[in-house]
Amino acid sequence: MDAHSVERKLAAIFAADVAGYSRLMGADEEGTHERVKAHLGELVNPKIAEHRGRIVKNTGDGFLAEFASVVDAVRCAVEVQRGMAERNAEIPPKKRIEFRV
Repeated sequence: MDAHSVERKLAAIFAADVAGYSRLMGADEEGTHERVKAHLGELVNPKIAEHRGRIVKNTGDGFLAEFASVVDAVRCAVEVQRGMAERNAEIPPKKRIEFRV
């Protein structure tokens, strides 16, 4: 491959996973899976799209999202964390889905 044909780009990566996922799954596998799916579908994925990002990898308990802008990645991460705090407000601490970002 010739050096002039190599495409380079800068990207910001937002990586997140669920804290205590194994414990949550051990206590309630089906409920945990459904709650994680709901958080992703209702909050995380819309925020990523809103900030012009895209999911590049899904894992069982997390994801990697790519952004062209560091500012967009950080704003998205902050909004996801704020949204999760609101969504978890009425949930007992041991049952909360909390993303490590």
